[in-house]
Amino acid sequence: MSTRAEPTRRQRLLTGDRPTGKLHLGHYVGTLAQRVQLQDTHDVFLVVADYHMLTTHHYREQIAQAADHIRDVVLDYLSVGIDPAKVTLYVQSQVPQVCELQVLLSMLVSVARAQRMPTLKEVMTAQHIAQPSMGLLSYPILQAADILLMRADTVPVGKDQVAHVELCRDLARRFNRLYGEVFAEPEALLSDVPLLVGTDGQAKMSKSQNNAIFLSDDDDAIYQKVMRMYTDPTRIHATDPGHVEGNPVFTYHDVFNPDRDAVDDLKQRYRRGQIGDVEVKQQLYQALQAFLAPIRTRRARYAAEPQLVEGLLRQGRATAATEAEQTMQQVRQAMGLTYSQPQ
Repeated sequence: MSTRAEPTRRQRLLTGDRPTGKLHLGHYVGTLAQRVQLQDTHDVFLVVADYHMLTTHHYREQIAQAADHIRDVVLDYLSVGIDPAKVTLYVQSQVPQVCELQVLLSMLVSVARAQRMPTLKEVMTAQHIAQPSMGLLSYPILQAADILLMRADTVPVGKDQVAHVELCRDLARRFNRLYGEVFAEPEALLSDVPLLVGTDGQAKMSKSQNNAIFLSDDDDAIYQKVMRMYTDPTRIHATDPGHVEGNPVFTYHDVFNPDRDAVDDLKQRYRRGQIGDVEVKQQLYQALQAFLAPIRTRRARYAAEPQLVEGLLRQGRATAATEAEQTMQQVRQAMGLTYSQPQ
């Protein structure tokens, strides 16, 4: 008698963004493009991480903007090609089991280990924070709870977040060693362009650094930002030989201009001092305009549908809550926390 084989479970992916404003080109090359590709091969969970937002945006007036920012993030997801029929979209705070798991995981991490996270100093410097709050210090533990709660196998992240995934793997190993095999160890997945420098050429593209081109920017905003872009500071005249390497304008051409022959020609002429910065920037503007136009069109179409975002998040909440409770039942049983089972 033949036995029918069990279907192979698709790899599960979790990633997300803090709802602190609209998303930009750095988000696109960092993880959004990857998410669109992987939604056909993975079970994708996208979390709008509003608890994470509170680590740096905890004033009342900032929190009051969260609802609009959540809507903006979801619209940006849809605009780049995220298919809500293939992806589970949910808001972090609407799945309260993440807080329970964070508490349990925090018992397995020393303060010294949390303080060694390389992103901690970066955030403190960028946000002018003298002393981190407990929320900021435990940010990576909450992130690990997000990942492990949905039993993710893969986590697309920017280069600066790889250490967070490694902490998550450490926590999964430690939990499994203490209580039994419950969690898989998730793998970090970097994009081909893990970090996009901002228009100022000084740091990665960031909303807080005012050096971002947003996915929803109109043509005029794109033009103004491109024409103000940092280029080669050693080049005084258009006839001076210029540096292509490390020049943000050419970095953007490499990523967003599909006409490779035209880009190669621009580079050769720039190196020989046969073209000015203005022309190079104008061609970049045209490339970005062509790239962003369909994204803006899709965004406008989705934004015009009343209650679309709210409906998608309700559906996602139901799916995520079911997955979360299944995970927590396994966690409680493994740890012997049977008295804490919901009645």
